[in-house]
Amino acid sequence: MSNAIQIPDRFSAHALCMAAGARDGLRTMQYYVKDLTAVDGGVDRRSTALSRLVAKVARAVDFLMTRGANLSIDLLLPKWRQLPSPFAPGFIDSVASAITHNSFVHNPLFNAYFFRSSQNILGRWAKPPYLVLEHRVDAARRALAGQQLPSDKLNFLSHTLIALVETAPIARYGAVRTDGPIAEDSDANAAIFSVACVALLLAQDGGEIKGIGDDEFFAIVGALMAPRLEAIQKSISNRNVASLAQQLQAIRDLY
Repeated sequence: MSNAIQIPDRFSAHALCMAAGARDGLRTMQYYVKDLTAVDGGVDRRSTALSRLVAKVARAVDFLMTRGANLSIDLLLPKWRQLPSPFAPGFIDSVASAITHNSFVHNPLFNAYFFRSSQNILGRWAKPPYLVLEHRVDAARRALAGQQLPSDKLNFLSHTLIALVETAPIARYGAVRTDGPIAEDSDANAAIFSVACVALLLAQDGGEIKGIGDDEFFAIVGALMAPRLEAIQKSISNRNVASLAQQLQAIRDLY
């Protein structure tokens, strides 16, 4: 993994940020639409006529937006929603090199992995609706592009984790499930992106596990990481890269 990270071209970086922001605007709109679909209490007929009308309209709008987005993706970019597998050979190095990549159409690999893995992990441990903002992932990428990043993987992932938590791409989520790493009093961004970063580290070291898909692998990583989440959060809040690298090393040793 090269540590020769250069600041990306200014125009292309802003173009990518604007594109991500536009997509996030639609995601935010649909998040609040989804939130309104339950204002009638579901099957509760005691709700007011206005609540039932709002919920009915919201469900219709949500259906149209979802179908429209799915159709557009199927026609234009069928692979858009695919989660890049952390088990791909040399994947962590590819993610690092993608920090300086800018494309108006295609997400840099860094954005694609952390945006989609966070959605995947959040969907396992929190109830919908939830909102992950892509332009904040890109903000973390651009912040990292301006740094001289270390070649050591533990330190690189520590810098990456701090940048992601500080930009806080996870804006909204539903009630958390009791069997996951997210606690009511914890930072969901720290928990979710810790799982995503540790998954990169462990998949790189251990190779693909037969019969275990990406979803199950994230669950295993979450279980390994949960006991150390409080210490990880403290290291992130203090911006203590060395301490955070030690926590990641301890999780790797358990694996």
